[in-house]
Amino acid sequence: MIVQVNAGDIQSSQALIDSATESVTSALRHVADRVTRVEVHLRDDNASKSASDDKRVTMEARIAGQQPFAVDHASDDLYKSISEAAGKLGRAVKTRLERIAAA
Repeated sequence: MIVQVNAGDIQSSQALIDSATESVTSALRHVADRVTRVEVHLRDDNASKSASDDKRVTMEARIAGQQPFAVDHASDDLYKSISEAAGKLGRAVKTRLERIAAA
């Protein structure tokens, strides 16, 4: 599974990239052999203003042989947004794989 982190307008650091990669890897550890790629997009919706819930993380997963799909989460803390989005992604991938298996 390839995890690609795109920081966009966020001032990124290696710690931020490592956190995103680790969160995705941990959330998908049981199904990593079925997921070919995850793209993580980080952005600050209101970078010039002081606003809550403006740190948005979108994660797009690609399951082998299936159309890609995405989840996102926004909060006032980027690391929290990464963690929450990874949790959503883990649940969404599990559900998608269960539906594929049932079909």
